[in-house]
Amino acid sequence: MSSKFYITLFSIVLGCYVSFSQIKVLDSISQSPVSYATISFGNGQGIFADDDGVFYFTKKLYPDVDSLHISAIGFKNLNIAAENLPNQLLLQPQADALDEVVLSTNLNRKFKEETLKPYLDDDYYNCWLPTIESEIAVYFSKSSEQDQKLTSVTFPIALESKDWNKRKRVNSDKKKFSTLFKVQFYANDNGKPGNVLTYETIVFRATEKNGDAYELNVEDYDIYIPKNGFFVSIQVMGYTDKEGKLLPNKKYKEIKTKNGIVKIPTNFRPLLPFTDEIESKNTYIKRIFISGNNWVKFEEGNGFKSSLLDKNLFNYGIGITYKTFKDE
Repeated sequence: MSSKFYITLFSIVLGCYVSFSQIKVLDSISQSPVSYATISFGNGQGIFADDDGVFYFTKKLYPDVDSLHISAIGFKNLNIAAENLPNQLLLQPQADALDEVVLSTNLNRKFKEETLKPYLDDDYYNCWLPTIESEIAVYFSKSSEQDQKLTSVTFPIALESKDWNKRKRVNSDKKKFSTLFKVQFYANDNGKPGNVLTYETIVFRATEKNGDAYELNVEDYDIYIPKNGFFVSIQVMGYTDKEGKLLPNKKYKEIKTKNGIVKIPTNFRPLLPFTDEIESKNTYIKRIFISGNNWVKFEEGNGFKSSLLDKNLFNYGIGITYKTFKDE
């Protein structure tokens, strides 16, 4: 049988599961969809809802999952048994005060725009392979006592050549991808990411056409830098269709071993280049599908096994642009 037939057959089987397993996450008050809610399986694995709050789940797809843990920024967590799931899950809004948000009403204040450039690298061996189980956060300090407003964030991306032997050529054809990322901003809580600075859902879709970096405009979110700095995080959600809709794919591979089936998180493209050009260690990692899991600095001695650490590549080199306002 041809590989094309296998792909078609898999699509039909997945389509049969999907047609009977669509579940929607809604705001219990407004009945509006909760976009990109996190669905944890309680075993270190999980999936995401799409922009319409929809995800797909059956016991046939996930036979060893007994319960689901649904979470989203601004809502109370929901724990529910996997058996006989209703087709709608309601999350209750949670009114938490945003931490250290500076509001400014004068839109005509003079300012100076400043940029911290991203650290780019096209060496595949210097890159993090994104999986949806991990969220990466990078710390930035406040550089002035004046008000500072974040306007854009630039995420470095490493592209892969279709032909490995031509990978060092700038004009080599690149492998195609269409991947959705979620971005969050956190206050600094004793050196680790703390409370969120905005409850807005911020996502972007990256493709090979974006080149070696993706610049995300965030000026409309009115994010002012707290006095003790802040964190920018990035988290891969999965692949999308050509319209940018998140695809309902399994997010891990099952590999048979002598000791049973081992679940390996799926790696998604693009790769994220790490750098050794930043003196301090500003990058933190969190496994998002583990309830109560803490942020951990990406360095030796914290349980990480990575070739990046062997090369002293401790940081993901995000760039930012911000406005520093002058006194009135």
